Amino acid sequence: MSAAELVALAGQVLSSPKPAEGSLPAYLRGISAAALMLKDFDAVRYIVPGLIAEGVTLFAGKPKIGKSWMAYDYALAIASGRPVFGSIPITQGDVLYAALEDSQRRLKSRLLKKGIRSAPERLTLVTEWPTLDEGCIAELEAWADAVERPSLVIIDVLKMVRSATRNNEALYDADYRALTGLAAFARSRGIAVMVVHHVRKMEADDPLESISGTNGLTGAADTVMVLKRDIGTGNCILYVRGRDIEEAEKAVRFVPEIGTWELIGDAAEVGRTSEREAILAVLRGSAKALSAREVADISNKTYDAVRKTLTRMAHAGEVRKEGRGLYTCPNGPNVSTTDEPDVGTHGTGDESWDWIGESPEQTAARLGGACG
Repeated sequence: MSAAELVALAGQVLSSPKPAEGSLPAYLRGISAAALMLKDFDAVRYIVPGLIAEGVTLFAGKPKIGKSWMAYDYALAIASGRPVFGSIPITQGDVLYAALEDSQRRLKSRLLKKGIRSAPERLTLVTEWPTLDEGCIAELEAWADAVERPSLVIIDVLKMVRSATRNNEALYDADYRALTGLAAFARSRGIAVMVVHHVRKMEADDPLESISGTNGLTGAADTVMVLKRDIGTGNCILYVRGRDIEEAEKAVRFVPEIGTWELIGDAAEVGRTSEREAILAVLRGSAKALSAREVADISNKTYDAVRKTLTRMAHAGEVRKEGRGLYTCPNGPNVSTTDEPDVGTHGTGDESWDWIGESPEQTAARLGGACG
């Protein structure tokens, strides 16, 4: 290294920022693992057990799927102390609902649609709110200071409050920054902030990948909730995943007559029950024993799913196996059987136990002879 290079390097070292006088180096402001184990922390606060914990929840779905109706359901239930979806008990608290795409007239109309005549005093409704660049967080702090037990803030929708993109700022950075201020506010207060957002038009295998924008949004959120249609059932799936929320999929249904969402159950269980009922309906209506392939064709379901479900149902006593790969409903009409093998299941592990779900005894007890 030349003398000139050494001089330049020394200048860089001398001109580099130094810790403020009296401050500790960054590593000394940390904590040892042993000391951390001796600290006590408050338990995570669950605003809606299994769905919403303290921190930022990003709630996304397609336009007009009913996100705002569901957000209103959360707000009303928590502010009044009623169970969410009529079945999930919660602790009553104060709620701020920023319905930034609605008017007071529409908000009242929806209350009346829900059959509410005496609305909770602890729910504050606003249709205007400053953006993150214009004092959003300061206004949220003022609300939290003014109420007895701040529990939930709903911002409907993100676009109405997000900051302007900075010059030369990467899209990921802009998306991440859109939620970090709200997340810091929520964590410092131990409350939940639900931010309503949209999904992109293109479907994705992973619900998180369907959310409009970059991974900066899902990365900054503590919990992500996606509402999507369950094609062919008339229901929807509410998918949730978070740092303090276990991954789950709930089957939900919107009741337009009363403008309210209902929780049906775990999506997997509801789907299994629905598929069983479809299979039983086919077998009841047949004058002969059917193969798994025939049941799949008649019910318009995939062969592999029907084959596995029939195997499970046969072990549980919900259907009767007649010969090789043929099935009937025990309490259905008298049927004839044939010696024709089921080429779709013969030799492919038809008797396997590769179905994940309830035990045969649980299935039989729950359905109680569903063919009857």
